[in-house]
Amino acid sequence: MTLGLPRTHLRSVGSTNDRARALAERGAPHGTLVTADEQTAGRGRHGRGWVTPPGVAIAASLVLREWDDLLSLRAGLAVADVAGVDARVKWPNDVWLSGRKVAGILVETRNGSGWAVLGMGVNVALHPATLPPEVAAVAGTLGRPRDAIEPTLVELLRALERRLAQDVGGVVADLRSRDALRGRRVVHAGGEGVAAGIDESGALLVEVDGGRLVAVTTGEVRPA
Repeated sequence: MTLGLPRTHLRSVGSTNDRARALAERGAPHGTLVTADEQTAGRGRHGRGWVTPPGVAIAASLVLREWDDLLSLRAGLAVADVAGVDARVKWPNDVWLSGRKVAGILVETRNGSGWAVLGMGVNVALHPATLPPEVAAVAGTLGRPRDAIEPTLVELLRALERRLAQDVGGVVADLRSRDALRGRRVVHAGGEGVAAGIDESGALLVEVDGGRLVAVTTGEVRPA
């Protein structure tokens, strides 16, 4: 396995992505991993917070020197592989289990930098009832014991290696089989419609009034 070495593990950190980005800018090699028991100022997409309580979740960020435009979706599939056959990937960066969010993914890069940072937060042993009510209403968990966090991380890194090496056609086919949004009415930056699957480039297709298909390539998409 090439992912996960060298590794920096921290008891507590503001953001594993911030630490990994600093390492990337200093020339850290492909596969460098930053993990933490607790993350106090993690980020989701569009600047949302992602807090990792101590000892119940994976908070991990990888430095990658090779990647493609499907990176976030490949990572989502890797998490779904670990979460089980019922897990679904919500385009473009979440993983759902039983209708609840068990993982969030954030990819950060800089034009011309030669690196990408892949952040993954996975609720392994979290009890949603311990969270604030507005978060507990949507948060899910793998329901594993606390001592399963490290083995689950190893499992995730192995799954991610497989997904990073997978051909684009296979990735798209697997995304279609795990699409959390297909058939649901969704809202996106350009309007709303019914999610109609994933196209060959990894974009989300949305059927709008009149049956026209719109390919959504960026931004947030949420159920209506």
